[in-house]
Amino acid sequence: MAHIGKNFKKAAESVDRNKRYRLDDALALVKKTAVRKFDESVDAAINLGVDPKHADQMVRGAVALPHGTGKVLRVLAFAKGDKAREAQDAGADFVGAEDMIEKIQGGWLDFDVSVATPDMMPLVGRIGRILGPRGLMPNPKTGTVSVEIGTAVREIKAGKIEYRVEKAGIVHAPIGRLSFEAEQLAENFHALLDALIKAKPAAAKGTYLKTISITTTMGPGIKLNPAHALAVSQAAAD
Repeated sequence: MAHIGKNFKKAAESVDRNKRYRLDDALALVKKTAVRKFDESVDAAINLGVDPKHADQMVRGAVALPHGTGKVLRVLAFAKGDKAREAQDAGADFVGAEDMIEKIQGGWLDFDVSVATPDMMPLVGRIGRILGPRGLMPNPKTGTVSVEIGTAVREIKAGKIEYRVEKAGIVHAPIGRLSFEAEQLAENFHALLDALIKAKPAAAKGTYLKTISITTTMGPGIKLNPAHALAVSQAAAD
């Protein structure tokens, strides 16, 4: 049985488990209930009314958060020649081709995101079984396979994140850190929710936004009112 620390227990007591909070109230509570002294990540968990087992109900994509995630991502670019130089100039931390493939096959995985030019994908496919399960495989749907590889690198460095619905129908994604202002967290949340609404599969029936909660890395989950969150996000987008 997991041990529940005193700080977490005290923080959890501040959250009404039966209440569905407005976004602004939830963000204020997130900051109040932070358990640790370090700059924790603030994450959103959105339960969607989809069945990911069906290909036509898969929800996956990428979104540029207006204020980034607060985390510096290490980007690996698979490219050659001029495109390799373009990726390097854009800020890629690692750039290569066959040499990087061999390095990864040897166990090296010290990067957070990988991007590739289309011509490199047959080569990258050799390590698909390594990158795929870890969510590190470049994919055209998330903009990580692109001829404009410099743009792809810059967008990731500026705060573009990938999202993908899990088997249980939940999307987990970061929306910032505790050190962010509440307005910054709200704008990042709106961007994420707007992207998910636009990505709604035509095959999805019934309620699409079932439940939404936000939490810090070590803090308790705070449930939002989905209808209110959607209304506020739509108003922000107009």
